[in-house]
Amino acid sequence: MEPTRKLPLGIQSFEKLRTGDYLYVDKTAYVYQMASLSIPYFLSRPRRFGKSLLISTFEAYFEGRKDLFEGLAISKMETAWEKYPVLHLDLNAEKFDSVESLNSILLRYIERWEDVWGRDGQSQTPAGRFEEVIRGACEKSGKGVVVLIDEYDKPMLSAMPGEKLSEEYRKILKAFYGVLKSSDRYLRFAFLTGVTKFAQVSVFSDLNQLVDISPKQDYASLCGITKNELLQFFMPELKRTAEKQDMTFEEVVCRMSRRYDGYHFAPQSEGMFNPFSVLNALHFRDFDDYWFRTGTPTFLVNLLKDSDYDLRLLLENVELKQSAFMEYRADANNPIPLIYQSGYLTIKDYDKNIGLYTLGFPNDEVRYGFVDFLIPYYTSVSDSETGFHIAKFSRELEAGQTGDFMERLKVFFAKIPYELSNDNERHYQAIFYVVFTLIGQYVNAEVRSARGRADAVVKTKKYIYVFEFKLTGSAEDALKQIDDKGYLIPYQSDGREIIKVGVEFGKEQRNIHRFIIR
Repeated sequence: MEPTRKLPLGIQSFEKLRTGDYLYVDKTAYVYQMASLSIPYFLSRPRRFGKSLLISTFEAYFEGRKDLFEGLAISKMETAWEKYPVLHLDLNAEKFDSVESLNSILLRYIERWEDVWGRDGQSQTPAGRFEEVIRGACEKSGKGVVVLIDEYDKPMLSAMPGEKLSEEYRKILKAFYGVLKSSDRYLRFAFLTGVTKFAQVSVFSDLNQLVDISPKQDYASLCGITKNELLQFFMPELKRTAEKQDMTFEEVVCRMSRRYDGYHFAPQSEGMFNPFSVLNALHFRDFDDYWFRTGTPTFLVNLLKDSDYDLRLLLENVELKQSAFMEYRADANNPIPLIYQSGYLTIKDYDKNIGLYTLGFPNDEVRYGFVDFLIPYYTSVSDSETGFHIAKFSRELEAGQTGDFMERLKVFFAKIPYELSNDNERHYQAIFYVVFTLIGQYVNAEVRSARGRADAVVKTKKYIYVFEFKLTGSAEDALKQIDDKGYLIPYQSDGREIIKVGVEFGKEQRNIHRFIIR
């Protein structure tokens, strides 16, 4: 087997990656293609998806660092290797807790650039000095300036949208980034990256010259790892993982795909693997929730609750127009754009005849991580209790202990601190969906709300369970619906024992009142 290679865990500097002999998935053909057109670009991708490394790669290219690109695709394309003034603003690692801190950070970068290119004007604002240094760098070098801004939206995402601090950040950055439009004649190239594209009424209102390549098919694999790249660049690591896990090579690739693949940034584009999770999984030769654990989606869950969004839609896949998820508007009371752009949802399908997109969880890491994270926010069940209950639920279903399962479900629902009424029945339905989604980690569990399908179907080695829940109706009504609607028909030739479970909720009990098992 080949010697152990250096995987670039946490490496965001292209120079460090190349001089340190780290493994690199070659994206430089994209760099050449984009740079040759001199178009001002914008790219939105989830955190830890390779945006910072991409920006660093552009920086090295425009600095004429031919030595760093030897052996890569771009070395066969580029011949001139010209050097340009590069202004690189990285907001990713900064802390934004006040207007003063944001202004201080912007001015710190500007002062560094002024140390190189001088300060010719008298402006005191970050935006004014930014414009002056762009003009000065162009005039002194005789070449267009390259502006690279990484995580342009970090300040606004650090404050809750709609709050005063977020609005103050928006005003400062709107003026600062607006300089790129007024300074267009001095620019050779501009590229902004971030997690979220804020709507035209916000920061982007003065940046309408930017070309948003985020949803474009041609740039869908600009960040991340395709399956072909996984097999081409990581074959030794995949084999080592198979050996450690006592799995076949094919089983490892299948597990990697199920857990880390599935990001689609354009209709019909190939699935992308999360690079952060892939590198960590292959380094440690273990399958864990690496990406999810690096950032908890507390802000997004709060948005879900504040907007009273129906969780069942989120868990089942959301159908909507592109305009409803590609740009975030703080006043729209719609959490889906931020959830999508943050990487917790992705494009699953597209109906071009009616222009509707279907969004869903990209893979198991995100699906179960996000759903598990929801439980404490919608119930009083703690993180540790959730894992305990879900594992027990699965064991009881596998053992055919349906009664024990239902009694445990009653204990779980008893911890929900809401009264059962006509106004919040949806809340109980949502928790039911969350529970069965999490059970799907261990057994084949599906939840449905479409008319004509059972509320939940769980398949184990020996049993197939068909559940129907009634919030306004009896357990007998639930069983009758299973029979009348033919919910059992798809499973009658399966060979496993079929168990019907009719469940009714009680308003007074605020819990499962009765259940019938047949």
